[in-house]
Amino acid sequence: MAWAKDGMMYHIKTKVGDVGRYVLLPGDPFRTDLMASYLDDAKIVAHSREHKTWTGTLLGEKVSVTSTGMGCPSTAIAVEELIACGADTFIRVGTVGPMMPKEKRNPASIGGIITGSVRDEGTTKQYVPLEYPAIADRHLVAALADSAKKLGYVFDEGISLTKDSLYTLLEPETVPMGKIYDARYKMWQNANVMVTEMESAAVLIVSALRGCRASAIASYSDIADPAGAMDKAIKTACEAFKLLIESDSKK
Repeated sequence: MAWAKDGMMYHIKTKVGDVGRYVLLPGDPFRTDLMASYLDDAKIVAHSREHKTWTGTLLGEKVSVTSTGMGCPSTAIAVEELIACGADTFIRVGTVGPMMPKEKRNPASIGGIITGSVRDEGTTKQYVPLEYPAIADRHLVAALADSAKKLGYVFDEGISLTKDSLYTLLEPETVPMGKIYDARYKMWQNANVMVTEMESAAVLIVSALRGCRASAIASYSDIADPAGAMDKAIKTACEAFKLLIESDSKK
């Protein structure tokens, strides 16, 4: 990679050997500490800007956690540099805003497994035209769904709306484009888009273009116990990685 100096990635400050092929991707660097606690023998290997990386193991296989920061630009950078270091399988783990009203959702559901993303952001447009879909790897989606079922957790499955601007979504009336944003939001609701967030499209598009696997699992932001839901999302992602590690070892 052009921006690597002596093998060290310019932004995330890791090199080949520092990370595993399997990587959990939270947005928040402080959340990496929590996710690393679910790995065996995890150690911090780098912290630069919004990108904090731990590496440990699951079933004896090297697994890492790297924070992406908020939004698609920094997320794309993190995924690109992780791939350059040898990673090829990614699960974004975070929180999302549900787009469906509570009365229309499964009351037992604590979050969503993302099967694809609406590319309503600017970063991935600079990679490939919008006609190219942001689709999660089917094996990862299946592993996440199977793991959730095994653990007794209920997650919805569906499409996310990946956006660049939080407050134009939360308070559209405060900006000149507000009526257009409000109408588009209702349009995506009518199209049964499940959740909205700010990173998944970049994870899915960069991974697909580089021949890698990616999906995402997230807890809902409006439930009574968000910390408990996040704990379950992390456990589900780790269990999914275990399934993949076992499956990949047989190939």
